[in-house]
Amino acid sequence: MSIVGHFINGELVQDQHKVQDVYNPATGKVSKQVALASKQTTEQAIAAAQAAYPQWRDTPPLKRARIMFRFKELLEQNSDKICALIGEEHGKISHDAAGELQRGIENVEFACGAPELLKGEHSKNAGPHIDSWSEMQPLGVVAGITPFNFPAMVPMWMFPLAIVCGNTFVLKPSERVPSSTLYIAQLLKEAGLPDGVMNVVNGDKEAVDTLLLDQRVKAVSFVGSTPIAEYIYTTASANGKRCQALGGAKNHAIVMPDADIDNAVNQLLGAAFGSSGERCMALSVVLAVGDKTADALVEKLQKAMAGLTVGACDKTSNDFGPVITAEHKQKVQGFISSAEADGASIVVDGRDPVVSGYQDGFFVGATLIDHVKTTMDSYKNEIFGPVLQVLRVKTMEEGMQLINDHEYGNGTCLFTRDGEAARYFSDNIEVGMVGINVPLPVPVAYHSFGGWKRSLFGDLHAYGPDGVRFYTKRKTITQRWPSSGVREGVSFSFPS
Repeated sequence: MSIVGHFINGELVQDQHKVQDVYNPATGKVSKQVALASKQTTEQAIAAAQAAYPQWRDTPPLKRARIMFRFKELLEQNSDKICALIGEEHGKISHDAAGELQRGIENVEFACGAPELLKGEHSKNAGPHIDSWSEMQPLGVVAGITPFNFPAMVPMWMFPLAIVCGNTFVLKPSERVPSSTLYIAQLLKEAGLPDGVMNVVNGDKEAVDTLLLDQRVKAVSFVGSTPIAEYIYTTASANGKRCQALGGAKNHAIVMPDADIDNAVNQLLGAAFGSSGERCMALSVVLAVGDKTADALVEKLQKAMAGLTVGACDKTSNDFGPVITAEHKQKVQGFISSAEADGASIVVDGRDPVVSGYQDGFFVGATLIDHVKTTMDSYKNEIFGPVLQVLRVKTMEEGMQLINDHEYGNGTCLFTRDGEAARYFSDNIEVGMVGINVPLPVPVAYHSFGGWKRSLFGDLHAYGPDGVRFYTKRKTITQRWPSSGVREGVSFSFPS
């Protein structure tokens, strides 16, 4: 059986410290194994990044950008292989994997603007014959720790921008989906990236803690669940590192009585069940304003969901695939059962769907639950599966209060035709990413991604302008060349 290793200093490296099985979630069978990096192997990757840093830092931004241009082309040329690797290990349907990869490529495109992004600022004659300017300088060795649900896109939220800003990088992807990330790192080398600038270590908590504790690592980016995000942020910060840690979510949509219900239904289907609901931006809760709205919405959702298909990644007619592990399947089913036991109505039951030829796969079908209450575990917790819940509220303001009271504040949406309601919602909702008739308001690459409350630990959002700020430190230089022969007296006043 093949073993997926690591990518350190431009070479594939094996580490037999310990290995872990990698499953094909559609078949439920082990497809390969992944080596889990020891502390020593992780330190080897950090050392490679540290050694490569001085020369890479001094490489002109234009030359860094040209490597990213070639990298973008290689990603596009090899997209089918990357998507196949994602499908085999994550279970994501090919069209969904292609969409993920495209959003990752858009971050590479943004990184190609390094010469513009790193220009800094300049003021001539800030004082008499005094010029002042700022420079955006790299941090050094930085690290990224990424989740299983977007093995291509989320790492590309991090390393392209970090690298063009002049840093060197150590990536610790999810050990459940190691192959696509490792292959992408090899494409970076093919694009001309010097050895040691980009390193990948597959591993578990031992590798993570090594990155968090090693003083050579200056910053850490993380995407994953909120408990782990809080641990990453607390540990990294305690060790003097800059940290951005993106956590979990419970994304709500409010459907107003004036909304285009048919359009809302179509939008909700994709937002709730795409990628099997394993998205931090998945729209998992609908707050329907009024029973009439709720009844119409539930009826149309039920009819539309009858046509949804769950299955393996290689059949493009499938709408979504399995969840990531057998344990996660049981967890998702447990939330459905607990909602039912607490009095909610299971309108469409996706527990244990029959997928012909894939009886051992980790499949959960699309599930619709009505009459959910805020006291239920299924409402309070992030399910991270293909489950859509409906709560009934009397007013938009009541729905907004529920959203604002929730511990998560990642994404939200309002379905309406009323511009006044939309503006009020946008101004007063306490959530980081807001959509109006857009259920997945994921910012484009030249904006930045991040939630509020316990969905984000740290001050700066991911990628875009905030990404440049995160991966650089500002240095301000004030310079004066006195005229020849001019001598000034001593001044003890604060300069002004």
